[in-house]
Amino acid sequence: MIAFLDLHPKIEGHTLVIPKTQVDHIWDLSDDDYDYLWKVVKKLGIHIRNVIGSPRVGVSVEGFGVPHVHVHLIPIYRGNDLCKPQTMNLDPDHDALSAMALLLRYNDPTTTT
Repeated sequence: MIAFLDLHPKIEGHTLVIPKTQVDHIWDLSDDDYDYLWKVVKKLGIHIRNVIGSPRVGVSVEGFGVPHVHVHLIPIYRGNDLCKPQTMNLDPDHDALSAMALLLRYNDPTTTT
């Protein structure tokens, strides 16, 4: 799995989790890849919630932007935060993204390097 910040976040901390296997539809993942994807999503969702302090981290799997399975983890503070549009026509704020990446940096203690 790979995870990175969305260049056009709905809310600061909006993260994408993507399996390394190139698959268009989530239902086409192998059972092992599917299970592992959701284990990683859970770990990162908890991490994002704890680091950012949002009351919830929403999950979205829509798959229209690119033909590759990806899960959106979005810190949410109110019920309609998941419905916020992404502003795709603005240049990414690279300084803010870098600062957020440092804040959210995650080293999994259950894996060895």
